[in-house]
Amino acid sequence: MRISFNQKYQINLAAINKAQEKLQLATTRMDNQSKILSPADDPSGSARVVTLDQQINQTEQYQNNSITLKNNLGIAETVLTSIRTSMDQARTLTVSLGNGAFSQLDRTAVSNQLGNIRSQLFDLMNQQDSSGAFLFSGFQSQKQPFSLDTSTGRYVYNGDDGQKSIQVSPSVAIASNDSGKTVFEDVDTRYQTTGLTPSGGVTSAKVRMQNQSVFDNFFRSNYDSATPANNNYTVELTGATSYEIRRNGAALVPPVTGSYTSGQAINFQGLSITLEGTSPGQAAFSLQPPAKSNILNTLTDLINTVESGATGEALATRVADVLNQIDGASLRVDSTISAIGGRQNVLDNVFGGNEDLQITTKSYKAEIAELDYAEAITEVTKQETALQAVQATFNRVTGTTLFDYIR
Repeated sequence: MRISFNQKYQINLAAINKAQEKLQLATTRMDNQSKILSPADDPSGSARVVTLDQQINQTEQYQNNSITLKNNLGIAETVLTSIRTSMDQARTLTVSLGNGAFSQLDRTAVSNQLGNIRSQLFDLMNQQDSSGAFLFSGFQSQKQPFSLDTSTGRYVYNGDDGQKSIQVSPSVAIASNDSGKTVFEDVDTRYQTTGLTPSGGVTSAKVRMQNQSVFDNFFRSNYDSATPANNNYTVELTGATSYEIRRNGAALVPPVTGSYTSGQAINFQGLSITLEGTSPGQAAFSLQPPAKSNILNTLTDLINTVESGATGEALATRVADVLNQIDGASLRVDSTISAIGGRQNVLDNVFGGNEDLQITTKSYKAEIAELDYAEAITEVTKQETALQAVQATFNRVTGTTLFDYIR
């Protein structure tokens, strides 16, 4: 078959172009470090790579969330630890107010120190994280949780009881904050009774807290918020030397009775009740409704009591109230610190699992799409040699003419 001059050039040019394309493809794969340059190169592998990329990006986001969460939990733990230390200092100072040798000047000095601790606590309870969000405002992270109402002199909570969570894996979300309402605001004040009201032959009646923990257990078991009348108790003198304690006019089960001597204490569920008088007569008291307060207002009440010059039973009662409140608040803080530690442990485990998953996923993606450099270099060298061979062949073919044979 006779090949024309143009055909000869076209055939050789096509061969060169094809060799150049193969060399360009091999070079591009090496530059991009990927075997798959387009879905057409490997449709199945390309689809798997897209899925794996999504999984890698999602895991990276979870890891970023974990880092943010770890920082926030660390800040909260540090702040709560400082608050706990301040509470211990406040408790020590409060106990010192019971020292009978203290003068009013000494008590005022203690009161000033308690004021400084209150300021420290106020600052810590309004602490922010690294992004400027308040730690203890619940969902309302841009609102300062605690503020002073100057019209009443009381500290009020402005946040809510929400608890935000951050997703750190497809199936795990970890709480990122603790509400100030739960940690600081909803702390029970000391359970108490009203004063005794004497009537009939009873001329004087007093009640004193003898064992707070025993009374607390009794209060929790017996306070009736649905029927307030069931919170009314009477100590009735049923005879010249006998008494019975009744609830809402009815005998207790089992009945509480005993011998009565005017001026001698009657012990009942942690209370010491002293009556003076003769039968028939009685003294009535009630369980006070449970209340809640925060440590800031508790310290304020104590400071006001000291500054008013109160001594004796009035001061002792206030000191007992504050110690009970500090202990309750300290337990809340301890519980929250413990919960944060638990979250940090879970977070560390999840973070490590995500790291392992990320390594496995990237390794699988590499097997599908990433280039084997030894193979790639061999392919580039092979295509360069093929191109050089085609170019050399083209030079020889195009350089041959009929005159070469005539000679």
